[in-house]
Amino acid sequence: MPIRIPNDLPAASVLERENIFIMKEGRAVHQDIRPLRIAILNLMPKKIETETQLLRLLGNSPLQVDIDLMQVSGHRSKNTAPEHLLHFYRPFGEMRTLRYDGLIITGAPVEQLPFGEVDYWEELRDIMEWSKTNIHSTLHICWGAQAGLYYHYGIPKRPLSQKLFGVFQHTVEDPNFILFRGFDDRFWVPHSRNTTINREDIEAIPELKILSSSPEAGVYAVKTDQGRQVFLMGHAEYDRDTLKKEYLRDVSAGVDIQLPQHYFPQDDPSREPMVHWRSCAHLLYGNWLSVQWGVDDTKTTPAHELEDGMDYVPAKAPVLMGHHFSSIAGAGPINGPIQAAVFGWLPCMLWILIGGIFFGAVHDYGALFASIRHKGQTLGEVVAANIGERAKKLFIIFSYLTLVLVVAAFASIVAGTFEAKYTEAGAV
Repeated sequence: MPIRIPNDLPAASVLERENIFIMKEGRAVHQDIRPLRIAILNLMPKKIETETQLLRLLGNSPLQVDIDLMQVSGHRSKNTAPEHLLHFYRPFGEMRTLRYDGLIITGAPVEQLPFGEVDYWEELRDIMEWSKTNIHSTLHICWGAQAGLYYHYGIPKRPLSQKLFGVFQHTVEDPNFILFRGFDDRFWVPHSRNTTINREDIEAIPELKILSSSPEAGVYAVKTDQGRQVFLMGHAEYDRDTLKKEYLRDVSAGVDIQLPQHYFPQDDPSREPMVHWRSCAHLLYGNWLSVQWGVDDTKTTPAHELEDGMDYVPAKAPVLMGHHFSSIAGAGPINGPIQAAVFGWLPCMLWILIGGIFFGAVHDYGALFASIRHKGQTLGEVVAANIGERAKKLFIIFSYLTLVLVVAAFASIVAGTFEAKYTEAGAV
């Protein structure tokens, strides 16, 4: 499913060329889907570049995602046009009363300053406090992660003797948390920072758990006990040439900078860098979006929690698959061959693939998930609990009329198949 972004956001044309499925505002208003709402607090100097990197990853998901870009009012950007910020970004004051499924707080090139000397620190403190009540899950990146750990838990950042610069190999320490579901045992992440967070400082806080680390780069990913706050020390969102641009910029400015490690082939900056972190980056952000739904395959389902041998009975996965397949197939086994006889096999095959995956699977996933969240109750009861009794009655009426329409259409198609055709020679 797509991400919804403003029609003229610069990232739109880039993502369209890369075949990232985006939905511009004009089309989004006609969609009857409850999207995930994600806010991005972009503190990076080159905001358009960071927007594109993050939107590329958030768009690689079966969920529809609405994006709001946030800015701090206590800082004036030197690298992004004021017109861009005015047109696409909203100040925190306008968003304070809103609620979001997720918030991303990016890094910022201020890591060597004490937190209190950052000109927007007080506003950032307000935003992080607001995230406790108005955000389901907050993802902190690099300096944003250091700032979050310092604000929420008092963990200080530590200066490095040499800048951590390059792409480093990491291992997963907690494969059970959804954020690293599907990851290989080892994966790569870019880093570019002059400060770090010590492992022992994190381990001293019982509410925090380290998810991933690197022998060279140190701790990479940390979560709170409920997973509502996630802290990433690296930049999985970086493009192929992000570190190259940073290296060449510093060389041109006369900065004493070492080559990025494990980045250029044979440490030759004239050669094109190899990307070996992109697939993990897409998986990471896709898993994080799943967190917004609260997906957790370790949780007890109502069938086990309320097991009574009658209404709540645990079943094996193949049995559940059979029930689900029969539900989504509906009249398909009878109607399908008839449609194929009329239109040919290709349209029917395309409908099975496109309709089954992008319409039926997404719809049924949402419906089943909502039911599980409400102890296995029917959708009518889910509607009543979240909207009201009147909405439940309207939903039941709508469902009944829809079933009547489906049955009528099914009967008409079958009857039409056996309808006799008369010619001058007689019935055919």
